[in-house]
Amino acid sequence: MMLYLNNFIHEFPAFSTLVSFIIGLCFMPLVIDIAKKRNFVVKPNKRTSHEGVIPNIGGINIFISFLSTVFLFSYGIISELQFTIVGVFIILIVGFVDDLIAIKPTWKLLGELLSAFFLIVVSDVRLSHLHGFLGIYELSIGWSYLLSFFVFVAIINALNLIDGVDGLASGLGILYCLFFAIYFNLTANINMAVSAFAMAGSLFVFFLYNVFGGKRKIFMGDSGSLLLGYMITLYVFEFCEMNAYKCIAEPFQMSAAPAVAICVLFVPLFDTVRVMLTRLKKGVSPFRPDKNHIHHLLLKTGLKHRQVTFVLLLVSFFFIVLGIIGRQWNIGILIFIAFSIATLLTVLLWRKVNEKIFPKITFKP
Repeated sequence: MMLYLNNFIHEFPAFSTLVSFIIGLCFMPLVIDIAKKRNFVVKPNKRTSHEGVIPNIGGINIFISFLSTVFLFSYGIISELQFTIVGVFIILIVGFVDDLIAIKPTWKLLGELLSAFFLIVVSDVRLSHLHGFLGIYELSIGWSYLLSFFVFVAIINALNLIDGVDGLASGLGILYCLFFAIYFNLTANINMAVSAFAMAGSLFVFFLYNVFGGKRKIFMGDSGSLLLGYMITLYVFEFCEMNAYKCIAEPFQMSAAPAVAICVLFVPLFDTVRVMLTRLKKGVSPFRPDKNHIHHLLLKTGLKHRQVTFVLLLVSFFFIVLGIIGRQWNIGILIFIAFSIATLLTVLLWRKVNEKIFPKITFKP
């Protein structure tokens, strides 16, 4: 029976989404109860907008349902990338500890780099090619490691920082995982497809509880957002490498694969760069928390949490479509167009925010 189900999953990888979803549904009540009993909760503070104490270890449930599904139906990827799982455990622990005691950014970064070491160096999953961008193709091992570590830290922290309103990080994660899952499925990378579909199913359970949970509401926490960032980075590396060495059928090859990956993740990446540059311009640390992220600005226009999430999911979908349309364009041109559109949208958003905060005063005669 198990062999039949395993063969079925590999023939129809999308079914792993349902399996992961069911496992997540079964474990979520237990995770919530343990979180409340052990005081793994977050209380309202000056940077949050929720009321009451809310469990903040949703990442644990995502991890359980995701890894259980992968162990059941995609053992090939574990035997092939066994040390990648070590990195997953490390990033999960780093996030969990940060949720409990708010560790210093330096220690958090060290934990991220350690988990990246098992992915990039030990498992040898890294970016080794620039696809002709700036006239550069295959990278030396040193530059490959430097670029891969930089991209890892950038993605993982961008997704960590975007986790600010209900359903946003998980909603974006579902969108990203489905994009990569469908692509891996179309290109016959079945183990990776099963993994991405399973991650989408795990995230969907969390999304329901986070957005519609009511008294059973739960937050993702850093354990969840860092885990999500780790897996998305793995998918990005695999996606770019598959296209770099043209090991897939011609109809699915993307000459601008790095730019397509950037388009897929454009909302959190652009927002992180914008926020850090703004902080540096003000003379403060780029790691100092504030309320200048894109979701904060949208909230200032009067939108509710769910509306903000819907708007940013829609914008992200637009950039994914842009990436697909421009998959054979010059890498620099595609990135420039995406950056220009994002800049224009940001300027329009700031105008809307200013109009809301400083409404025009009219005097009646």
